[in-house]
Amino acid sequence: MVDFPRTQIENVSVSRLIVGTNWFMGFSHTSKSKDIFIKEHQTRQRLAEVLKVFFAAGCDAIMGVRPDATHLNDAIKDAEQATGRKAILIYTPTMPNDPKAPGAVDEAARILDGAKAYGATFCMPHMATTDAMVNIKTRSIDGMDVWCKMIRDRGMLPGLSTHMPEAPVYADESGLDVASYIQIYNAAGFLMHIEVDWVQRMIWKAKKPVMTIKPLAAGRLMPLVGLAFSWSTIRDIDMVALGAMTADEAKEGIDISLSVLNRTPPAVPLQYTRSKATL
Repeated sequence: MVDFPRTQIENVSVSRLIVGTNWFMGFSHTSKSKDIFIKEHQTRQRLAEVLKVFFAAGCDAIMGVRPDATHLNDAIKDAEQATGRKAILIYTPTMPNDPKAPGAVDEAARILDGAKAYGATFCMPHMATTDAMVNIKTRSIDGMDVWCKMIRDRGMLPGLSTHMPEAPVYADESGLDVASYIQIYNAAGFLMHIEVDWVQRMIWKAKKPVMTIKPLAAGRLMPLVGLAFSWSTIRDIDMVALGAMTADEAKEGIDISLSVLNRTPPAVPLQYTRSKATL
């Protein structure tokens, strides 16, 4: 299989299709019972099978990893060994949202030292941190420069994970030292703060490559619909993070993505039900 297209973020080559982890970790955005199902289903072995499909296609970047996710970390090692690919780890930690608060710098240092020891290439504070630091009045992200410097000092690439389209705009305007952005973006507008066309325009104007997330709106869009929209409306430097529960789902997502990018018919088998017998 030909490797999936790649983009460049500073000195790091990154697959444009990034492995998402919500369907590994139990974040369904649907219901508590669905979360429980995911957690009970996903063993080390099953996760490794999914990752091997992604890695074999050259999709070697994983978003949402964390040091305490033992079953996922073990599965990553299994997939690396099986495919000969080294994973690019994109860590999105929750950090203090005010560097001036008592003990905040020490807590941030503990988190970032752990990220460095874990082997993260990118460290992009989670939206729970980033969006809390966005100051709409001053068009700035107050204090984020402190965390970005601490990330750089540890040899990782800093970035922002956000649901707010304002965050990349303010970061660009202020010259914040970041390498990339994580931005929620999907055809359904799921969890997005403003209209899809506004977010699309922001992505195109961003000074850094953008990693878009939730292309299928957490399962609310069919893969062809969600992926065709995402790939067709972002730049060649931007990325899409896609989660999958099974190896078959991973293969379908890769095949559909390549068909959209290459403008060829998808080779993915369709579902057959009695209602389609006339076709």
